[in-house]
Amino acid sequence: MADNADRYQGGEAHDPLVDDTEDAREESSAAARLFDIRRVIGGLFVAYGLIVGLMGLFDSAAEIDKAQGVRINLWAGAVMLVFGLLMLLWLKVSPTETPKPRSDES
Repeated sequence: MADNADRYQGGEAHDPLVDDTEDAREESSAAARLFDIRRVIGGLFVAYGLIVGLMGLFDSAAEIDKAQGVRINLWAGAVMLVFGLLMLLWLKVSPTETPKPRSDES
């Protein structure tokens, strides 16, 4: 009977295995929060922007004529590069916060 009284605290069941599982889940969610999608999106757009922009610098006259005289690859590359840099700047200005470890008061 005393064993059951020790397991119930504040009207809720207290099980050390459940606590260990919850702690492990919190640690894994903290690791997942460190992965920020802004870094991936920003990096990809910067890389693709550089590739497309460089292709636009070396477009032939025939390719420029196809686009009615507009260096579309150069412009698209510049827009993608700016967008990627803005995503990386946003990540730098507003970084994700790692959750604070829960302090047990028991």
